[in-house]
Amino acid sequence: MASQGSRFVRLFVFLAALILLVQAGIAATIAPHPLSQPRKSRKVHESPRARRHMHHLARSRRVRSRTVASLKRHHYYERFYASSYAHDITDGDITAGEDPVVRQAAIDALGNMNGTALAIEPTSGRVLAMVNQRLALSSGAQPCSTIKLSVALAALSEGIITKETEVRLGGRYHMNLTMALARSNNAYFEALGRQLGFDKVEHYARMYGLGELAGYHIAGEQPGVYPEEEISSKLGGVGKMCSFGEGISMTPLQLGSLVTAIANGGTLYYLQHPTTPAEVATFQPIVKRHLNIAGLVPEMSDGMAGAVEYGTARRLLANFNEEEVLGKTGTCSRAGTRFGWFASYANTNYGRVVIVVFLQGGRPTFGPKAAEIAGRMYRNLYDHDFFAARPIPADGRPISTN
Repeated sequence: MASQGSRFVRLFVFLAALILLVQAGIAATIAPHPLSQPRKSRKVHESPRARRHMHHLARSRRVRSRTVASLKRHHYYERFYASSYAHDITDGDITAGEDPVVRQAAIDALGNMNGTALAIEPTSGRVLAMVNQRLALSSGAQPCSTIKLSVALAALSEGIITKETEVRLGGRYHMNLTMALARSNNAYFEALGRQLGFDKVEHYARMYGLGELAGYHIAGEQPGVYPEEEISSKLGGVGKMCSFGEGISMTPLQLGSLVTAIANGGTLYYLQHPTTPAEVATFQPIVKRHLNIAGLVPEMSDGMAGAVEYGTARRLLANFNEEEVLGKTGTCSRAGTRFGWFASYANTNYGRVVIVVFLQGGRPTFGPKAAEIAGRMYRNLYDHDFFAARPIPADGRPISTN
């Protein structure tokens, strides 16, 4: 028994000593060998062809990454300094000669957006309402894609295209006028502009009223600017003039006057803005000139209707879809200010009305937003039975100055 007890004591002492050795780091000398030894690293030899291929892939990735980064930087650093919102847009407006229903519809539709809205009677040129008259009568702004209406009419007048003509836009890509107006395709109208040449583009633009006063004795109206020479090729030349309106300054009244002529089949009226009930009672239309576009309007109509049905102006349908609306949007920016245009007319059984919405500001400002506002305005008019209350006048001939 004594010997067995001593064996337990020796075993205990051995285990205690072993534990102390492990804690002191000496036990590493009795650590077991690893189950496997690491293999020696081997040098990989690539063929010259493989090295060239990998170099090409690496270079392609660097180029793509720089391109994407550049695009991201360009988009991110597009900064706007004007506000898209305002609270005093009606300040100073002269309203005694306006239609109160139309004016209120425009005010409600604009809300607090920094812009102007005007409604025109296309059978007479009478301005039914003009909200934010300071902006509407100002020197104007770049027309953006709304200039495409003038270019389309010019190309149709010259017989360069019909609405079905397919214009080559590079490679196997083609487009006709209907889709180009609906989708606001820039390459299409740049091609038309280059084919027409600046002289013809300018001739038709001035015939349609750009660069001159659209109104008849409207106090404070300015004529905008249409250049007498083609802009520099560095700025895109006549192509950019015809796709973005580069180098051109157009007023909302000028655009409204042109769309009025499209809506009525070719009569370009002087726009008149009555300022008193007496002027309304004695109102007489005054013709500026007759445009030979009656046969061209059907060629334009599908594209302008398509803009609302499935194109750049389809946000209008969120507010109004009871009657057909034909129009054209425009979006661009200059010197830290973004512009949003929408010019249109409602084609109803009870007559037509032309509505132009022009916005300026920052990122919330763009053409589809202007179309959305026009949709609210049409909705307000429709809910107040405006279209039914205004049949096309059967008597009274315009006074012509030609």
